[in-house]
Amino acid sequence: MVFLNIPLLVRARGPDEFWRKRRIFKLAAHYRSRTRNVYSFAIRSVHRALAYATKGRKLKKLDMTELWTTRVEAGCQQYGLPLEAFKEGLARTDVLLNKKMLADLAIWEPRSFEALVRISRERAAVEGFPDIKQRSAFNQVYGLSNLKLD
Repeated sequence: MVFLNIPLLVRARGPDEFWRKRRIFKLAAHYRSRTRNVYSFAIRSVHRALAYATKGRKLKKLDMTELWTTRVEAGCQQYGLPLEAFKEGLARTDVLLNKKMLADLAIWEPRSFEALVRISRERAAVEGFPDIKQRSAFNQVYGLSNLKLD
């Protein structure tokens, strides 16, 4: 392609601009109104959406970690064992399960989780952890028969 003068050279953008805009419009295809088909609006919306998506992936990981911790802590409270003592007892008995697996066991396999709690409690009793309360696992479920109404 031969350009006879500078203004023609500047105006010829070629296929690169088409494909660059097309990529943005494909990302904005599900938007409403002019953010879908006006490039200056679409690029703003797409950049903002991509930034939120990046942030959202990190927040999702934090939310899931918090959920797993809450579930494991609730399972430990059911059997009268603090979460830190439970984790420390498992670590000292070389039971290497992550938070996700412990949370799944606490929800879907309560007897397996109870076995882990007993293992952890025995290790804690042997090594003398300070915040272990010697309570039975079956006294933790509260119902009307357990309440003392005077």
